[in-house]
Amino acid sequence: EEKKKPGAKTNNKLVQWKEFGATRDSARIMEGAEAYTTMHMVDGHSTAVVDLTWHRKGEYLATVSETKAITRGQVMIHHTVKRQTQNPFTAKTTKGKVQKVLFHPSKPIFFLATQTHVLVFHLLRQVMLKKLSSGAKWISSMAIHPVGDNIVVGTYDRRVCWFDLDLSNKPYKTLKYHNKAVREVDFHPRYPLLATAADDGTVHVFHARVFDDLMRNPLIVPVKVLRAHAVEDGFGVFSCAFHPTQPWLFTAGADGAVHLFQNIP
Repeated sequence: EEKKKPGAKTNNKLVQWKEFGATRDSARIMEGAEAYTTMHMVDGHSTAVVDLTWHRKGEYLATVSETKAITRGQVMIHHTVKRQTQNPFTAKTTKGKVQKVLFHPSKPIFFLATQTHVLVFHLLRQVMLKKLSSGAKWISSMAIHPVGDNIVVGTYDRRVCWFDLDLSNKPYKTLKYHNKAVREVDFHPRYPLLATAADDGTVHVFHARVFDDLMRNPLIVPVKVLRAHAVEDGFGVFSCAFHPTQPWLFTAGADGAVHLFQNIP
C-alpha cells in the first residue's frame, strides 16, 4: 500500500554554495587550473556528513548528516548543476536515525536505511512504496544490485540480509558467515559478484546471480574468503569496493592497509 509523504521543497537556505577557481567557461581549465564547488550545510545540518551517494547521471548527490534537526530530517538531495537542495524526508517520515541512502540505478526510486528498516520511496510520485524489515538490531551498510530489483544490507549484528523487492518485505535470505560486525557490502556492476567486509578481518565473496526469469530465485553461493587485514582494537575491514569493469576488489582496513584483489573469482 502506498503511503503519501509531504512534497519535497527546494530550500537553498539549507546549503551555502561556494565556487572556487576557474569557471566552467574559463580557458584556465584548459591550462590545468583547479575549479571546484563546496557545499556548507547550515540550519541544523552543520554536523558531520556520515554518508553520501551519487545518482547514476552525476547531477544529484544525496547526503546524510550525523544528527537530525528538530523539524527536518537527516537526508538532503542536492542538484549540483542547478545548485539547489531538497530536504524531502522529515524526521517524522523516517522515524529513526538514517544510516545509509541509495539511488535506484535506473528508476526514480530512493532507498533509505534506518537502524532496523529500509524505506523505499518514489521520488516523482512522492510516496513510500515499501518498508523492508531486516530483523536486525542495527544496519551498517547497503548495496543495490545493478538490475535494481534486489538489495543487500549488512548489519552490526553479523548478518547480511538479501531482499528481493518483488517477493516480500522480509529478507529472501539471511547470510551469517561473519563472526563480527559487517561493515560494508558491495555488488559488482558487471559480474555476478557480491562482497561483504567485517570486523573479523575477512572479506567474503559470493557468486550472486539474478535471473531474468521471475520464477527463479536469486542464486547465492560462497566463493572465496579473503584474509589480508589484521584486526586492530576490535576493528577489521572497514570498506570494500569492486572495480567498475574488471573482476577486481579493493579493501581498506583498520590496520591502515588498502589491498587490491584481482581476477575474482
